[in-house]
Amino acid sequence: MKHFMRFVWPIACLMMGLMLGGCKNDSPQEPFSIEMGPLKDITFGTQDDGGHPNVGGMVAEWRTPGQKDLLCSGTLIAPTVFLTASHCTAFLESIGITDVWVTFDPSFTSNSKLYHGTMHTNPNFNQVQSDPGDIAVIILDKPIMNIDPASLPTANLFDRMKAAGTLNGQKFTAVGYGVLQPTIGGGPPSFPFTSLRWVAVSEFNALNNAWLRLSQNDATGDGGTCFGDSGGPNFLGAGANETNIIASLTVTGDAMCLATNVTYRLDTASARDFLEDFVTLP
Repeated sequence: MKHFMRFVWPIACLMMGLMLGGCKNDSPQEPFSIEMGPLKDITFGTQDDGGHPNVGGMVAEWRTPGQKDLLCSGTLIAPTVFLTASHCTAFLESIGITDVWVTFDPSFTSNSKLYHGTMHTNPNFNQVQSDPGDIAVIILDKPIMNIDPASLPTANLFDRMKAAGTLNGQKFTAVGYGVLQPTIGGGPPSFPFTSLRWVAVSEFNALNNAWLRLSQNDATGDGGTCFGDSGGPNFLGAGANETNIIASLTVTGDAMCLATNVTYRLDTASARDFLEDFVTLP
């Protein structure tokens, strides 16, 4: 898996165009493709299978009427509340789509179980880099009682960790349905897409007012996110030390999905101001 505005696939970024002023100003100038063919080996992550049952895919008929396709990723944080990114929901709203579904199947197919819901884009969603408000929820029509929701961080958790010196070397676990890292050589880069849920481990890179930046440099042993992972969780910890706490949402990063996962913090006052209308905060 791996980003850009790590939302949808690049074709939807082109469709976003005027609404968001483009997906990211460092998008590649050369053409590239999303490869919809068979699964290929990867080095940055592994198939999640049933490892994170509360992580789901956001589904809508955004390509062709009557055809349901994955758009973004997200997480169940309460029986009826699915957390994702506002640039995902705002995109659908911009093209007149209001019907949206969520699947928690580790492999999305035409037979996947779908849960219908209503999108709530953050009214403060904007293009201000200091805090874009890129957080949204989908309120499901019916509660999901057979999946344990993920937890949210306490207020200012990462500021406190930074002050204590415990962020350096901290691992995070990214989960999502996005494409894999690019295949480069013999033509334009291609990004294999498998419709599967993947998991990868990143290491802390930097902390900003709204952003938690994570390394996804394979040379240092890190994985990360890419197109279609937007809205998906970055859990605090990894391996035996992984927690059920979502530290941040995957939002953006470098266009080739090889260096940095730029994620939206959930412990800030602005994120919590939005979330408190939908869930009880820790």
